[in-house]
Amino acid sequence: MATTKEEDVQMMLVCKTHLGTRNVDYRMKRYVFRRTTDGIHIIHLGKTWEKLMVAARMIVAIENPNDIIVASQRPYGSRAVLKFSQYTGANPLAGRWTPGTL
Repeated sequence: MATTKEEDVQMMLVCKTHLGTRNVDYRMKRYVFRRTTDGIHIIHLGKTWEKLMVAARMIVAIENPNDIIVASQRPYGSRAVLKFSQYTGANPLAGRWTPGTL
């Protein structure tokens, strides 16, 4: 039987979250597992899972979910923001916003 971490990593593989881009910032190099022959960087899912768990512990430590603001200006990030806010009770800021409102 697989552990929760293994199941989550398998689910991330199915969703193709490990596929990066051809360009890598120097700050992201420690999270890159390897590079394919096409030049696509493969992200280390074990490290990704660990960072997700750190973020989850930080979010759980906040007593009032209304104190959390989830923001994304990108069009493909707005759905994730709205779903996360729906399940956690956080305040969503999807799409464009006025500077100074955060």
